[in-house]
Amino acid sequence: MSLSSRLQQVRQSEQPAGGAAPTEALISPAAPATLSRIQETKAADAADAALAVEEVGPSAGLASEALRGLRERASQALYERLGARLSDSSMDEAELHRHVRAELKEVVEAEQVPLSAAERKRLTREIIDDVLGHGPIQRFLDDPDVTEIMVNSHDSIYVERFGTLQETDARFSSDQALRRVIERIVSRVGRRIDESSPLVDARLADGSRVNAIIPPLAVNGPSLTIRKFSREALTVARLIELGTLSPEMAELLQACVLARMNIIVSGGTGTGKTTMLNVLSSFIPESDRIVTIEDAVELQLQQRHVVRLESRPANIEGRGEVSIRELVRNSLRMRPDRIVVGEVRGGESMDMLQAMNTGHDGSISTVHANSPRDAVARLETLVLMAGLDLPLRAVREQLASAVNLIVHITRLRDGTRRVTHITEVQGMEGDVVTLQDAFVFDYAAGIDAYGRFLGNAVPTGIRPRFTDRFAELGIPISPAVFGSVGSIR
Repeated sequence: MSLSSRLQQVRQSEQPAGGAAPTEALISPAAPATLSRIQETKAADAADAALAVEEVGPSAGLASEALRGLRERASQALYERLGARLSDSSMDEAELHRHVRAELKEVVEAEQVPLSAAERKRLTREIIDDVLGHGPIQRFLDDPDVTEIMVNSHDSIYVERFGTLQETDARFSSDQALRRVIERIVSRVGRRIDESSPLVDARLADGSRVNAIIPPLAVNGPSLTIRKFSREALTVARLIELGTLSPEMAELLQACVLARMNIIVSGGTGTGKTTMLNVLSSFIPESDRIVTIEDAVELQLQQRHVVRLESRPANIEGRGEVSIRELVRNSLRMRPDRIVVGEVRGGESMDMLQAMNTGHDGSISTVHANSPRDAVARLETLVLMAGLDLPLRAVREQLASAVNLIVHITRLRDGTRRVTHITEVQGMEGDVVTLQDAFVFDYAAGIDAYGRFLGNAVPTGIRPRFTDRFAELGIPISPAVFGSVGSIR
């Protein structure tokens, strides 16, 4: 039976039926407003899936298979007809879309398959996403509520919405289709992925962070993870509204940046360290010259006097690599007022600490750690990775002298991200770097009926030693910040 006859047979047997929402695995509970938005998203996804193949009991599989076969043949035909034009850098995006739509119309007409208006619209969108976009994950990239996309294999795709993980009904047609999307992403930023280099970190045009890994390292087929880049830079006011930090904490952090304190933002993966780095950087005065150094450009600094540096991996011959450490060293010759390092994860931490100790006050960076104390220990380890034969005490003295403040962010079980510690690095006592918390998160407040934490970070009542510097520089701070009476001016 031809494809046309099979589709007609399916339509004749169709009866109205409601599609069920896709199953979702919610990793953590959400608040009522969030639950409402999740339900709306589920309903929209269900309607979208129903539009694709108009599910009608036993005939649904036949329609789905027929349309899937048509989509795959049309996509392959487009690849063959357009050839090198798909990667022609001289052709702008709008012109390329016009070519694809014109060719696609001819390809679909050549199939002589009767399609409804809804089916034709859906088919056109999916094929264009396959050929020019990112296939079935394109709709998640366009969805502002989705913050992360995790493709475990071609037939297993999860997303993060509102801090919860959800399994989706989206699928790639094959490992080859997923591989094409990965290659399209990495080729646009001058990276490569193949059997000799089977893993890569890259970014999309909007700055979203991409990690891809393929066989032989990925046993179940190619895997892709995309951490989406916020289209709008989160402001300190927005973080206060979300409950990430309190107004008192924001006032203290602003005063610390204005007083040119050296700040380390610590936290686990996906806790929002880069977002916090953006917020802290927003407090830097317009008159300061800022040099940013990152593996993949993510920072969204609003100041005008900014120089942005990005590391570069080795080429196919294994040459041409420019590391974060080299960029940190080079930045010292660029007359920076502030150095902002996206993340320290190796020997560059030594150069950063030296910069903080040699007149480049007000520098900011991030590090992966589970607590402020762990952040100190990790920085010690990273400095030792620089390959210098330094005694541990010398490393700790350098660290205690360079870093003034640690801002620690935690992703709680309810999916929210909170600043749980603002900790002063006070110096050395014997062989130990001494720390003193100015704010700590109050876990004792418990959780509500939806599993959300009720607590907030509260002041310990201990005034940090660096507040004397505020007075010297004339930086005002309200008496309520530390939960005690008395104003600092």
